[in-house]
Amino acid sequence: MKKIFLSITLLITIIKLQAQETVYPAPAQSGNIVLTHATIHIGNGQVLQDAMILFRDGKIVSVGPTEPIKDNAKIIDCTGKQIYPGLISPVTDLGLSELSAVRSTNDNYELGDINPNIRSLIAYNTDSKVIDNTRSNGILLANVIPQGGIISGASSVVQLDAWNWEDAAYQTDGGIHFNMPYLERFSTEGDDPLKTGMDQIENIRNFFRQAKAYLDETKHEHSNLKFEAVKGLFNKTQIFFVHCELVKEMMIAVEFAKEFGFKTVIVGGTDSYKITDYLKQNNIAVVLNEMNTLPALQDDDVDMPFKTPYLLQQAGVVYCISDPNQSTRFRNLAFNAGIAAGHGLTKEQALQAITLNTAKILGIGDRTGSLEAGKDANIIVSDGDILDIRTNNVIYAFIQGRQINLDNKQKQLYEKYKYKYNLK
Repeated sequence: MKKIFLSITLLITIIKLQAQETVYPAPAQSGNIVLTHATIHIGNGQVLQDAMILFRDGKIVSVGPTEPIKDNAKIIDCTGKQIYPGLISPVTDLGLSELSAVRSTNDNYELGDINPNIRSLIAYNTDSKVIDNTRSNGILLANVIPQGGIISGASSVVQLDAWNWEDAAYQTDGGIHFNMPYLERFSTEGDDPLKTGMDQIENIRNFFRQAKAYLDETKHEHSNLKFEAVKGLFNKTQIFFVHCELVKEMMIAVEFAKEFGFKTVIVGGTDSYKITDYLKQNNIAVVLNEMNTLPALQDDDVDMPFKTPYLLQQAGVVYCISDPNQSTRFRNLAFNAGIAAGHGLTKEQALQAITLNTAKILGIGDRTGSLEAGKDANIIVSDGDILDIRTNNVIYAFIQGRQINLDNKQKQLYEKYKYKYNLK
């Protein structure tokens, strides 16, 4: 038995040695960098032909027609290339879950129903192999959210090129996540799912009422970590993310926003197209989830998930597109937007749904999401259309001006077996 254990340990060690990564965070930007002669998609609907973008110290200095460079700069000729803002994934457990089937690689779930004091950021693992694969598809920022319970905790936005979670933090504890009990499901004998769900919702409502009373006090005999954790919801420095799909659930979310004055965002929103006027009237944004899925109800059009972004766009509802699919590990974000572009949206509207719209919904629109002077230099360069699975090929990426390494384990394996079988 000892020999078997020793052999297994040795095998694991060898595998780890063979799998050593040469991908590590880039140093801070030094000097000017200019990308020239490209088609630049600003992210706000504007497209510039034969244009250039100059950035310095991690910030965009100027965007405009290509012209002679007067100052010393590193010039990258992007003739025939497409330049975009770095993509932003609004719903992920990136860095919290590596292999769902291997429990020791998961740190995304907490026991208990009400855990607003749980922080996803401090569990974020910058050594995750999934991160390198994700950013190779142009995703440079991600909102990392905890799971479990009804209030699962606080999410943070991270940039995907860091040594540790402190370096990765782009926006800290920016949102509290509420998993709305599902109010329409099949019941078992003796079970009333609607009553159970409404009771759970009332418990959460009572929690926030108590939290408000606690926070209104000037002094506390004892600190309450859970009440302290939701302080940002009441002063509007945090966003209340409500995960729900159906009309009844979304209307309850809006009632929460009205009662407590929360800045509220719907995550999921399968049926959001049915109440667009109501959502717009109450200033509620929507994060749309999986595109490649069936409609919520049998009577819905089979392509309803594909055309929901267009319907929200037409109604003037603020929305963005996500890719929470665990099998693709969030890499199909751009292609989800591409599907929406094939069902009513223009290409630039679809791009905005994974860049500037996302940044605004997450509360970081003043820093990123579009290629405008003064914003962070979060930039990707592709050989072709970033929304097209056939031509998407990210060749350069910059996070806050740092040119990041786009290598990853899958590319390494590809090159390894090309070499083994003498493929050109």
